[in-house]
Amino acid sequence: MSQPPSDAQATPEPQGAPETVAAPSYRVRVVAPADYFPATAPKAKTGADEAYFVRSLVRAQLRLALMVAGGFVVILVGIALIVAFWPEIRELTLFHIPLSWLVLGVGVYPILMFAAVLFSRGATKNERMYRDLVKR
Repeated sequence: MSQPPSDAQATPEPQGAPETVAAPSYRVRVVAPADYFPATAPKAKTGADEAYFVRSLVRAQLRLALMVAGGFVVILVGIALIVAFWPEIRELTLFHIPLSWLVLGVGVYPILMFAAVLFSRGATKNERMYRDLVKR
């Protein structure tokens, strides 16, 4: 048989705990900690704000795509110009296949993969920045 604790056997409250006072109607006032509320109220998001953020994300993605594609084209044109203006390279062969064909036909794929990785990382970074802006 266990008996409910009497007032004399009540467990002591931990130190630093706010005091609760029971009102005659037996209601208890609950107060949130002082650091619970943020220093500033969250801003109301409007459609114009979201439209601005979406436009900025689209512009950032377009700028990234143009930069990566432009870099790829510059490298590709550079390789073609080296092959065109350096006659010794045109005469080199590997397994009876001209080296210039191998470089332009097969050697472009690692460069393309590198450009794809650059674009993917940049796009992920842009989207992460966009999410951070929208959360504010």
